[in-house]
Amino acid sequence: MADNTKQFDWISSIKGELATMFAENPDVFVAGDLLWYAVEGHPEIRLAPDAMVAFGRPKGYRGSYKQWEEGGIAPQVVFEVLSPGNRAGEMARKQQFYDRYGVEEYYIIDPDRADLIGYVREGVAFRLIEDMLTWQSPRLGIRFGLENDEVQLFRPDGRAFVAFEEIGRLHQEALTMLKEERRNVEVERQKVEAERQKAEAERQKAERLAEQLRKLGIEPETS
Repeated sequence: MADNTKQFDWISSIKGELATMFAENPDVFVAGDLLWYAVEGHPEIRLAPDAMVAFGRPKGYRGSYKQWEEGGIAPQVVFEVLSPGNRAGEMARKQQFYDRYGVEEYYIIDPDRADLIGYVREGVAFRLIEDMLTWQSPRLGIRFGLENDEVQLFRPDGRAFVAFEEIGRLHQEALTMLKEERRNVEVERQKVEAERQKAEAERQKAERLAEQLRKLGIEPETS
């Protein structure tokens, strides 16, 4: 679990953005802080990545990710977001776990120090990614950056990941704009309807006048 609000915001952002990116693909499972059990019969062999992505696995709720029940597929991409409470020994054990049990891409984000570390599987073992600022995730297509001394993640289309609150704000703005557009459409519809009713009233008035003229023996002009 997150140790502080900044770490929680980062975890929420990463998990939420990745889930949105793959929302239309039924065979990409995205989770945050979910226990991953790697070996059947050994419940002690487990970790809960801050965020993980498993390609080839269906969406759906899970109490945990038991690899032997998931077609033997390990999450291919995992993220860890550091907090002041993380220790070097703990992070070393996590790296060994991810390396041993088949993770393809492992990313470590330190929002307090604006630092990025990444590993990619090369053959049977991890290789340190030399330059994260020019790196693009093979699996996710995302890029990494530093702007104003802040870590940034970018979708394949170039849009930056946003915090959970920002997603809510943007959603609210979109809803407000949609409501305003609907109001404008309704106003225009009412104007058109008023003009139609006015034209219809004029037509009926003209027909009544024409009928009165005919009764007087006068054929109304039609032009």
